[in-house]
Amino acid sequence: MADANASGGIHGRPLNLVSFDDGYTPDGFVAALSEVRKRKIAAILAPVGSPAIKRTLDERLLDAGDLLILNAIPGAEALRNPGHRMLFHVRAGDRKQIERILAHAHTLGVTRLGVLHQDIPMGESGWAICREAAAKLPGMQLQGAQSTTGAAALAAAVGRLSVGTIQAVLIVGSPPFSGLGVAVLRAAGFSAFVYAMSYVTPEGLIKAAGKAAHGVMIAQTFPNAAGERTPLQRQFQSSMAKVNKSGEALSQFHFEGYVTARLFIEAALRARDTSASGLAAALQALGRFDLGGMHFDFRSSNAGGAFVDFSVLDHRGRLTF
Repeated sequence: MADANASGGIHGRPLNLVSFDDGYTPDGFVAALSEVRKRKIAAILAPVGSPAIKRTLDERLLDAGDLLILNAIPGAEALRNPGHRMLFHVRAGDRKQIERILAHAHTLGVTRLGVLHQDIPMGESGWAICREAAAKLPGMQLQGAQSTTGAAALAAAVGRLSVGTIQAVLIVGSPPFSGLGVAVLRAAGFSAFVYAMSYVTPEGLIKAAGKAAHGVMIAQTFPNAAGERTPLQRQFQSSMAKVNKSGEALSQFHFEGYVTARLFIEAALRARDTSASGLAAALQALGRFDLGGMHFDFRSSNAGGAFVDFSVLDHRGRLTF
């Protein structure tokens, strides 16, 4: 936002970024929505939490006034289909991530895959996607176990996975669930591949699982935040150097926030007006848009991102791409 304002903002009007803490609860998110409407804010960027977004859709809260959500996190299919005309998805969804994970495991010779999934919308829809994807891969067999984030429940779920016979495990759930899941799997003696969705962070995995987190393979829906191969990565590094005076390590979520903000700015610059409806129309009118090495296309649906890559958490606690 600082770079955009330094360049004149949106047709001479400065951008204002306001943050809200919803406490990672649906009730908190609904309360934040009310405050957003009072302030006549046009767009919410990168809200987090599948229960909160699902409640927003179930209660049709986006129908009450002109408001756009850009890049809801996570990418659960339950939030995308049928979705909402004012809800836009920047990151590749859970379907694309899971399909790539299962295809990758299959190329490594994995035919017996365990799926530890959380009892929330992303976990439930993720398990369904796993079954659909496995049906397309010759010989692929799944063992699924659903659980809450409770330690005892996770231990029981891991027990149902027959860790002595499966070759790899995919964990589908929130970052806390994923971290605890890795810890419980390793404690149960499972030493083979563990796959995690893009929502987990190295810090969260290490906090929950310690050294047991080393070697976990994490799907990524954005390029390496520390890379400099593409113009987008180099622009990110340059922009963050101007504001990151403390030298804080840059994460994948910093990069995701940057990309989301860049897409918002590109739409605002092209919109007939900066209302939520105007921004939505501008996003769809971008066509197949290249943001400096990462492509988006909102013409056929509100899910515009398709990038999926893999990283591995190394012994230093860093992601290797």
